Amino acid sequence: MERKMLGSKLTDKISCKQIRDKTQVSDIAQYIAKQKWKWAGRVARLQDNRWTLRVTEWQPRNGKRSRGRQARRWRADIVRSMGNTWTREAKDKEEWRRGAEGLILQWMDGA
Repeated sequence: MERKMLGSKLTDKISCKQIRDKTQVSDIAQYIAKQKWKWAGRVARLQDNRWTLRVTEWQPRNGKRSRGRQARRWRADIVRSMGNTWTREAKDKEEWRRGAEGLILQWMDGA
C-alpha cells in the first residue's frame, strides 16, 4: 500500500525501510507490540484479584491435551523475552518503560 502511495513498484528495488521513511507511516506490528507491552505492565501492577490478572496467570489443566501444536498464549511473548519473573520486574513502572523499546524490537524479530 505504501509503495502505491509513492508510485513505486517492486522492480524499483526500494527497500521497505526507505519507503517507510518517505511515507512517515508507523509500523503496525511495532505499535501493537508496544501496546501489548504497556498492557502487560498494567496487568502486572494490579493489586487486587481482578479477572485480568487471574486470566493472565491461569494455566489450563484439563487432562490430556489435544493433537497439534500448543496454543500460543498472550503471555508467552513476554515470558520468552523477560523470563518467568516479568511480573516482578513490571512492578517498577519506570524501569518497565525503559526496557520496552529494546524488547519490542526483539519481539518483532522473533515473531
